[in-house]
Amino acid sequence: MLRHVGETSATVWVQTAAACRVTVRIGEREWSARTFGLHGHHYAVVCLTGLEAGSSEEYAVQLDGRSVWPPARSDYPPSRILTLDRRRPTRLAFGSCRTSVPHTAEGNATHGVDAMRAFALHLAAQPPEALPDLMVFLGDQVYADETSDEMREFIASRRSLDEPPWEELKDYNEYAHLYRLAWSDPANRWLLSTVPSVMIFDDHDIRDDWNTSIDWRREMEAKAWWHERIVGGLASYWVYQHVGNLSPKALSEDEIWQLIAAHQESGADDEVDLTQPLEALVEAADRDPESYRWSYTIDLGDSRLVVVDSRAARQLDPDRRSMIDAEEMRWLDSQLQGGVEHLLIGTSLPFMMLPGLHDLEAIDEALAEGAWGRRPARLGEWLRRALDLEHWAAFQEGFAQVFEMVMEVARGERGRAPATVAFLSGDVHNSYVTQVQPEALPPGSSTVLQAVCSPIRNPLPRGIRVVTALVGKRLARPLRLMASRSRKVPDPAYPWVVTHGPWFDNSLALLEVHGRTLAFRW
Repeated sequence: MLRHVGETSATVWVQTAAACRVTVRIGEREWSARTFGLHGHHYAVVCLTGLEAGSSEEYAVQLDGRSVWPPARSDYPPSRILTLDRRRPTRLAFGSCRTSVPHTAEGNATHGVDAMRAFALHLAAQPPEALPDLMVFLGDQVYADETSDEMREFIASRRSLDEPPWEELKDYNEYAHLYRLAWSDPANRWLLSTVPSVMIFDDHDIRDDWNTSIDWRREMEAKAWWHERIVGGLASYWVYQHVGNLSPKALSEDEIWQLIAAHQESGADDEVDLTQPLEALVEAADRDPESYRWSYTIDLGDSRLVVVDSRAARQLDPDRRSMIDAEEMRWLDSQLQGGVEHLLIGTSLPFMMLPGLHDLEAIDEALAEGAWGRRPARLGEWLRRALDLEHWAAFQEGFAQVFEMVMEVARGERGRAPATVAFLSGDVHNSYVTQVQPEALPPGSSTVLQAVCSPIRNPLPRGIRVVTALVGKRLARPLRLMASRSRKVPDPAYPWVVTHGPWFDNSLALLEVHGRTLAFRW
């Protein structure tokens, strides 16, 4: 997989069948690294430096000197690395929620056509200059709690499906197989090898409603199988998703990567085993989110992408609930600055939801936190989990803080105001665009908008589509009236409107920068 690509650097991620030395070649130049191990699996991240900005070059991968990529026979063009070029308009694709079911008539009947695979087949027939600069996967890259027939067959070969956690994933080895199912289709494998990608988790990467409330967390921690699940899920996330988000400089600052680098610099000819140190790190991160940061920032020419962890970094204390904890809030505060043409904020959960849904979640948060007494609070907690009312709107304190930061950027109070401040999100299995009403900002301010693309492959049942559209739009006014009449439900400081959607097809969204204009296509 081609992961981080900058103007003069790139990283190539590889999983191998055995410990070896991985070499990436571009012409006569080569870069290499020893694999590292985890639970008997083998991986390498090869950092390519000294590349030319704006270049487009084919690359090949060797294992212990033997060529393995590109395949000897392939229906797809050679994999290549296109480094960033400030003179070229930035283009990125984004989306979320993709199940790992076969690309068969049966799989398409139940889950629809895979938009990612369709995009791969489209790009394979285009010239290299048609490739986007980046793909941003905004959560639920894998479903650990909704497994396919193939995944259940693998689980059954290891343990009984009649024992907890039944058909859900239990440990790291099962996660490793799930990622193999998710990314090994030839078209998608080619796409991931030639278009850079960054990722952030959402709940199904671990389990539905992950960290929705303190009650949910306590209930899960009481289950005998949960510890192995959360450690396996986060450790595999570091290996398969997070490590590839980081630039060579950011990698050098990561404490786990430093173990890999030190081992390689020692001249040792074996691979370092990360099982114990990585599992210790993620166990500590789950217990204390401030101990490790999953969020990151990517510079894209004259634009900046800030990707926010809105799952693991939550503050769940009922007296001070927030989507992100104090340390994460300080980090985000430092990243939300002007001086760029476009500030893009990636968060798996939509920030500005369909207005009716926003008010419903704000009302439910007040209910669940006891604004109307203990007995209604139990109803509020039940509704929160039954209806997935756990987006930014359900964490009003953090929502208000981040919204004010964003508006300070838009007003030019944190450096020159960007042309746009755009939230990019997924999760909700429908796509739409909302925009802060222009009259809420002084002249010359940024356009502030939310663009949601979901699902890539996991459509909502038709009945739920109808309910989503009904609550989000037709019931928006009654819910707004209900929320506005209660002093216990905060009103949004800056109103927004729906400009497009919602629509419910499997899709990927494409964003293109044209000077101070953004163009979106689904």
